[in-house]
Amino acid sequence: MIAAVLAGGFTGVDLSQPEFAVGEDHIMSESNVVAVDLTEQEWYLLRRGMGEWGGSASPTDEIARVLGFASEEDLLRGEGRRLREALKREEALSWADWRRALFATEVVFASAIVGAGWDWSITTGLSDEETIGLLRAVQGKVFRAMRSA
Repeated sequence: MIAAVLAGGFTGVDLSQPEFAVGEDHIMSESNVVAVDLTEQEWYLLRRGMGEWGGSASPTDEIARVLGFASEEDLLRGEGRRLREALKREEALSWADWRRALFATEVVFASAIVGAGWDWSITTGLSDEETIGLLRAVQGKVFRAMRSA
């Protein structure tokens, strides 16, 4: 699938409007709002991760759809902007928004093809080592919060 996305040929399922998330032992509505107790550095990571899509990253409509947005425009100026503002205010988010923010951050950090790649540490001030540690912490907190919601 990733090869198809990079080649511009991805026409698979639109993940921007999923109805349910399946957990290990239950199904949770995408619209459930869940507060996650993140540190200031963890909030910063997600804010920068979402913000890099309007900076050093190179999104396309296909990449935006894989990340859970309707289009590149939606990622940069629509739902992505709304999500960036919610992250600035450190708000509780829906499962769909937590997933989009986390996945968008993972991709923009790691990918030198569509993401910030090597520029990440320069543009965010976070080293790769710091970022990986923060990502793992956020992943754990978000998924534990989802399971307990």
